[in-house]
Amino acid sequence: MNKKTIEDIDVQGKKVFVRVDFNVPLDDQQHITNDKRIRATLPTIHYLVDHGAAVILASHLGRPKGQRKPELSLKPVADYFSQLWGKPIKFVEDCIGKPARDAAAALQPGEILLLENLRFHPEEEKNDPGFAKELAALADVAVDDAFGCAHRGHASNDGITKYLETVAGYLLEKEIKFIGAALAAPKRPFVAILGGAKVSDKIGVIANMIDKVDTIIIGGGMAHTFDAAKGLPIGDSLCEPDKYDLARELLAKAEAKGVRVVLPVDVVVADRFAADANRKVVDVDQVEPGWQALDSGPKTSALYTEALQGARTVIWNGPMGVFEFDAFAKGTEAVAAAVAKATEEGAVSIVGGGDSIAALKKTGLSAKISHISTGGGATLEFLEGKVLPGIAALADK
Repeated sequence: MNKKTIEDIDVQGKKVFVRVDFNVPLDDQQHITNDKRIRATLPTIHYLVDHGAAVILASHLGRPKGQRKPELSLKPVADYFSQLWGKPIKFVEDCIGKPARDAAAALQPGEILLLENLRFHPEEEKNDPGFAKELAALADVAVDDAFGCAHRGHASNDGITKYLETVAGYLLEKEIKFIGAALAAPKRPFVAILGGAKVSDKIGVIANMIDKVDTIIIGGGMAHTFDAAKGLPIGDSLCEPDKYDLARELLAKAEAKGVRVVLPVDVVVADRFAADANRKVVDVDQVEPGWQALDSGPKTSALYTEALQGARTVIWNGPMGVFEFDAFAKGTEAVAAAVAKATEEGAVSIVGGGDSIAALKKTGLSAKISHISTGGGATLEFLEGKVLPGIAALADK
């Protein structure tokens, strides 16, 4: 972590622009259904207010594609945040222009202002220098605490750094430290668990992990592509035939490097994709036409659990099956329990990806994980070893 953080700068009496990730889910009544991302930024905001800063929060919400869409206004988020904060925060109906400049100028130390949706302006995603300069003009210094956007080089997290010194908030610092340390200097044995539907979503992660880990557990829909590439029958299971060669290459690379790859040995198959489908457990070489694998089987769960015993670093991204259906959630639940147990026994565990986090929450084991990443695409690209523009642009120590 050679980047400056909020503790490396003096914010007393200064206006601080803070890029947060308040891209939270809203229901039809504009009520927030999950406030995890908002709560995750509270330590940074508390620190700034406690040290005499006037705080200007900036975020996007949804995908307005450069247009002003009332249903994607951050006003409901401002109202919710006021309740969470315990006192009113200010809101301004644009992020640039005279309204934003006036609101920022009037802001006093200890006060908080939330700007309207950054992506109402197409210039945000285009990383337009003029737009970045207007955002920078609102403040004296900038803080980036939006890890979920770190893989995007936008005006509010990259462009603004050309005009204001920009440092990491606590949330961004934590993400860099946990994931960065796991990739750079992991305690061993190092186990990566990769699931989810498609190999194509995780090609870069698998390739990068083979260079770093001792064991890779592959589950979920992507495992069927590996099975089919090995000549096993997969019935009507989800599969990517155009990735067979790649799957074989990845397995060969892992073998050459001495990395253990754990694939399913049995699966729970269903006669249709439905919560109440007829189902049975079969070995992976016994999947019949007309049936599709929707979860890993009990022998596989035992194998995964065994592979996690004694682990000292664990990274998990992607469920082991269609966990949204209770009948096909057992494989994912078994992995969650094994990761939690490994953590209790001294492993550093990192869980990323919306589905993995949702599955973990369903099991009630979230509190037993070392670090739950707030990034989706950002976490994946970090695990791939890519340079994230939002992190690269931060001021060096």
